Amino acid sequence: MKRNFLFLAGILLVTPGILAQPVVIAPDRESGVYHVGDTVHWTIEWKGTNLPAARYTFKSGGLSNVGSGQLQFTNNLAHVDSRLEEPNTMLLEVAWQPENNFNRAWGGAVAAPEKIKPAAPAPADFDAFWQERLKEVKAVPFNPKLEKADSRRSGVAFWKVTLDNVGGTQVQGQLARPETGEKFPALLILQYAGVYALKKSWVTDRAAEGWLALDIEAHDLPIDEPDAFYKDQYAGPLKNYWNIGNDDPAKSYYVRMYLACWQALEYLKSRPDWNGKTLVVTGQSQGGQQTLALAGLHPDDITAALVLVPAACDMLAPQIGRAAGFPNWYFNTAGKDPKKVREASRYFDPANFASRIKCPVLAALGLHDEVLAPPSSILATVNQITSPKEVLILANSGHQNEHGSQEPYNQRCYKDWLPALRDGHFPPLIPWPH
Repeated sequence: MKRNFLFLAGILLVTPGILAQPVVIAPDRESGVYHVGDTVHWTIEWKGTNLPAARYTFKSGGLSNVGSGQLQFTNNLAHVDSRLEEPNTMLLEVAWQPENNFNRAWGGAVAAPEKIKPAAPAPADFDAFWQERLKEVKAVPFNPKLEKADSRRSGVAFWKVTLDNVGGTQVQGQLARPETGEKFPALLILQYAGVYALKKSWVTDRAAEGWLALDIEAHDLPIDEPDAFYKDQYAGPLKNYWNIGNDDPAKSYYVRMYLACWQALEYLKSRPDWNGKTLVVTGQSQGGQQTLALAGLHPDDITAALVLVPAACDMLAPQIGRAAGFPNWYFNTAGKDPKKVREASRYFDPANFASRIKCPVLAALGLHDEVLAPPSSILATVNQITSPKEVLILANSGHQNEHGSQEPYNQRCYKDWLPALRDGHFPPLIPWPH
């Protein structure tokens, strides 16, 4: 099984089938959370016209087919059942004629989410490998270059920033802070997958709230070129960048990416306008992947980590019948030795950084994220975190915020956690599972 990933100007394509879905799938519990041994009673509602032939497939852990068949609709409703035999997720996929990526819908459920474990432990030399990489980046001075620019927002100062990184590469990003004041809490924003420009509002919105905010490109690229520039980069030197060096951990593209995060964090710490107390890291998808990795690499200084649908989790999950997250190196071996690719993936897996995290973590997952960040992979990862954590199970969400399905995370992140952290304290954690 091999997954295909589509990007356009760095934004993951959302199919019209997701945006205007004529099928609604719901388990009998609104939360989507069950006990081991429970039976899930699913309802599939057809909201379109001209009811087509449709079939269902149950995928344990988002990968293993454990049942399929034709749907029988009565008054536009169909019902099917599945049983949750162990701590795991269940993905229900419905496809209708003509079967293609546009004519599919998903629903999700989970049993005992707090008991799902990673498929494999970290490599024996995991810490030694990363200590060697950190020696390299610690030897590179920041040599910061700041270019002041119009923030387009009253009361906010803005700069484009370039820092030196390992191997002669650079960290390129954008920095914003309130125009008045001397010391501020710091926020590092890490980017989702793709090749694209940074939006100025990503830092100016946070600066307007009182943050010293730094947002960095995942790549060594300027931050504000025309869209055509990034399309050319993705079609050329950065095509399928996740596969570059992925059969040798020392040569993986993600070494430079993760070390860029380290360098950016250290730069924030060095700034005289940081308050010396609060240092928060956040990201979604690939940005969540980088956030968890950085929190594991830099456990003593980070105040909190906030992640939405983090990618690349539990990379060896397919060997036990569960789906792994993007870039899914288990199957995406690109003509290389699969054993070497799978072994290399373990060094970049957030599941293997998670037990090293010491700061509080807010994490959210979508129960029917069918490709990019399967819920079982995220649960296996966050269950390794021993520091205080809040995990939001978004029962109606996939990878995107379709129909506002990720608003519970947005509320907790932007209305509760960040304001509290900015003011020097933590919000009360919502216990999970619930």
